[in-house]
Amino acid sequence: MEISTCVKYVGVNDHQVDLFEGQYKVPNGMSYNSYVILDEKIAVMDTVDGFFTEEWLNNVEQVLSGKTPDYLVIQHMEPDHSASIPAFLKKYPKTTVVSTAKGFQFMEQFFPEFFAVQGLPAEQHIVAANDGVLELGQHSLHFVYAPMVHWPEVMMTYEATEKILFAADGFGKFGALDVEEEWANEARRYYIGIVGKYGPQVQAVLKKAAGLDIQTICSLHGPVLKENLGFYLEKYDKWSSYQPEESGVVIVYASVYGNTRNAAEYLADVLQEKGQKTVLYDLARCDKAKAVADAFRYDRLVLAGITYNGDLFPCMRSFIEGLTERNYQNRKVAIIENGTWAPMAGKLILGMFEKSKNLTFTETTVSIKSAMNEQNKEEIGKLAEELS
Repeated sequence: MEISTCVKYVGVNDHQVDLFEGQYKVPNGMSYNSYVILDEKIAVMDTVDGFFTEEWLNNVEQVLSGKTPDYLVIQHMEPDHSASIPAFLKKYPKTTVVSTAKGFQFMEQFFPEFFAVQGLPAEQHIVAANDGVLELGQHSLHFVYAPMVHWPEVMMTYEATEKILFAADGFGKFGALDVEEEWANEARRYYIGIVGKYGPQVQAVLKKAAGLDIQTICSLHGPVLKENLGFYLEKYDKWSSYQPEESGVVIVYASVYGNTRNAAEYLADVLQEKGQKTVLYDLARCDKAKAVADAFRYDRLVLAGITYNGDLFPCMRSFIEGLTERNYQNRKVAIIENGTWAPMAGKLILGMFEKSKNLTFTETTVSIKSAMNEQNKEEIGKLAEELS
């Protein structure tokens, strides 16, 4: 893939992976992106996952056409982007590596045997300081330190001549590049799941990027973005400031015998009759990462939970933890609880959100004992009014 006359794509697609980072379902695979900038000095931008080292090295070799790279720029040390560093340096031993100080620390931690034997001489070791610049000839690389987006060593790189932002994991998405799909849903699920905790850090980087003339975004996952960049920047601004994207009600439920599910579905029907957009999730069966992402996408959330062994049903507890550890805020939340002899779900749910900021809870909490009755239906009607 050609980004421009001088910037080439050399990444790979992974259709072997079923769970990204051991937890996120990726039915359409993943891409591990890497780029080569051809100039008087040649820079390779990041490596790829170790399972694809040979394919990646072949891609690089083909683009180089017999030339030797001068720099290997490592923006992010997570193994899906850095695992091929030793193989690259064995093939191109005179290449100078560019990274952050923390990046070099992590390099030695991940590859202790390689560094014990080969090391990295001082002349092949450049620490990219914040706002540092590396001249390649016609192209110049401006390094932007981006700690905790989403690891502490991360940096991004702005190429000033062609106005390209090499964004590390920023603006990435799930899915291999040979599968066509809409960007936002899988980018949202990727961002909320992996980067969502670090909104303030992303906001800080967006402020730095606001001063740059960016015409192309090259992420380490997902497609190269060239058109309508304002759309992607607006999404990232909303996601990282924890603002809802759309008006709608996400209803999630945990149900053993179907009674709590019936209440959740009844509420969904009432809301839909009122013209409200609703999204319904069975937490025991759904993709939890998608449910969490939608909870951030929409402005209202209903938690329909049961009391189980004096606690919350495990999938409900796990879902709420997925929200709170990502700083869920700026939403309206409602609770439907169910318990046959001692309903406690409502109290337990409120306790889990105790440290959360800027959440508004509805006045109505529906408490069901075993199965929904006519009084509960009236209460759900009142709840629907508050949510409309």
